[in-house]
Amino acid sequence: MNIRTILVIAFCAIAFSALAQVPDGQVELVVPAHDIARGSLIGEGDLTTKLVPMQRVSDTLIRDVQDAANREAKRPLHAGEMIRSSDLKRPTLVAKGATVTMIFEAPGMSLTAVGRAMAEGGEGDTISVLNPTSYRQVSAVITGPGTVHAGASRATPTVANAAAIKPQQGKF
Repeated sequence: MNIRTILVIAFCAIAFSALAQVPDGQVELVVPAHDIARGSLIGEGDLTTKLVPMQRVSDTLIRDVQDAANREAKRPLHAGEMIRSSDLKRPTLVAKGATVTMIFEAPGMSLTAVGRAMAEGGEGDTISVLNPTSYRQVSAVITGPGTVHAGASRATPTVANAAAIKPQQGKF
């Protein structure tokens, strides 16, 4: 027997053993192992799996523990209840009305200002932030607890459009 034949046999054995674990017409879904309160951070130990008839399964249900772990519950989750992706969100790093540090970066400079979050959100979410001095709202991406990147923080101007950038006076 050559190595290719051995690999094919091993692959088939693994595939058939995986299929043998779940009965026909059933799907394994992730469910809470115990009741989880709204706003709680979900860990892998808070989850277990449950066999469910395929007819009750939709694309919105969580099938992998990694999709639910380190997420926050939007509503109370009860033990054994199926979890939808809409039941979970990224952990809140910025609360509505909280004071945040706005960071604006451009080549050669970095500006910071204090602002007030107009919405709550998690890492990577875009929210509006009010500059309390100028009363202007800017869109910003949450990068950490109490920190947002405002404006074109990750854009790098090219030589062609660098001449079009004019210094602005005042506060952003």
